[in-house]
Amino acid sequence: MTGTTNAKGSGSGSPSAGDGLTASLPFERPIFELERKIEELRRIPDVSLNGELKPLERKRDRLLAEIFGNLSPWQTVEVARHPRRPQFSDYVDGICDEYVELHGDRLFGEDKAIATGLARIEDRRFLIVGHRKGRDTRDKLACNFGCAHPEGYRKALQKMKLAERFGLPIVTLINTPGAYPGVGAEERGQAWAIAENILEMCRLSVPTICIVIGEGGSGGALGIGVGDRVTMLQHSYYSVISPEGCASILWHDGSRREDAAEALRLTSKDLLKLGVVDEVIPEPLGGAHREPDTMVATLKSWLVTTLDELTAQDADERLAARYERLRAMGNGLEPLPEEPKAELPAGDVDEKASAKKGKAAGKKAAAKKSSGKKAAASESEQASS
Repeated sequence: MTGTTNAKGSGSGSPSAGDGLTASLPFERPIFELERKIEELRRIPDVSLNGELKPLERKRDRLLAEIFGNLSPWQTVEVARHPRRPQFSDYVDGICDEYVELHGDRLFGEDKAIATGLARIEDRRFLIVGHRKGRDTRDKLACNFGCAHPEGYRKALQKMKLAERFGLPIVTLINTPGAYPGVGAEERGQAWAIAENILEMCRLSVPTICIVIGEGGSGGALGIGVGDRVTMLQHSYYSVISPEGCASILWHDGSRREDAAEALRLTSKDLLKLGVVDEVIPEPLGGAHREPDTMVATLKSWLVTTLDELTAQDADERLAARYERLRAMGNGLEPLPEEPKAELPAGDVDEKASAKKGKAAGKKAAAKKSSGKKAAASESEQASS
């Protein structure tokens, strides 16, 4: 095992309106246009512009609350994929006082899509595992856009077993569109690796916390997603499949991704109601990508509280509660209402019934006629013989 030590760093900072337009989502553009005007007014020297600035700032805040308080499921997916959204390295730098990365699965190689390392917050020591997506093109290619190979999941499990041996809690940060589906990954046992991780995480004796910080896609998320506490950020999503993949399978039309996102019920509100997640961590107004430092501080505070709570519990009680949590998932769901059947007028019903009787009578007559022909043919054969 090799490792590198990172000192505590700062967050990535808030994006300015000037460069924000290049990375903004379509529904965010009115907000960035307002912020551009605000910045231009602030650059004017020696002029008191409070009378003009404050109304614009209030309008911006109202717009933020209105837009991000009523996001559609597909817009939530877009926010979860925002290029400026804090990633694994941002949280590690902002949360951990110390971090030593651990590499390799000791079987095949190093998968950069999943990072594992020993971490410390003050006197709290734990193992942190998470998906890495990368920021620029080179990093994205190196991390395979957050889609892990089997060696990534085997590395994660091996390090979790190491943490269990030393009694260290485990924290996972989930951010992946899904596990890598390539031929090589399948040849090396992708499905087996994910299934083994799910099984082993169910019975880890140490506290385990799983947090969806962006995308939570399919088995790629579940491979490091079983724990005592499963939570997600407000504008992240967690789903059995990506909306594009769902639309391609159901309707053979990837452009129907918005319909698929609606049907999948993948937002934090839906999943909290369904009992899939235990809690939703609020994001700053306008999403984590607007105030990454605030988001990192919020997650750190939540993580410290939850670590202390789970560490204080008895191991057997914690395992029993984890088991009950998994067994209870989905039990309280009500069946979907049946679609009402269209009722035909009385005259149409009578005509339909008589038509059915006529068809049945015709089939019986045809059967009798054919049986009579067969009997006559057999009698003629016997007479000739």
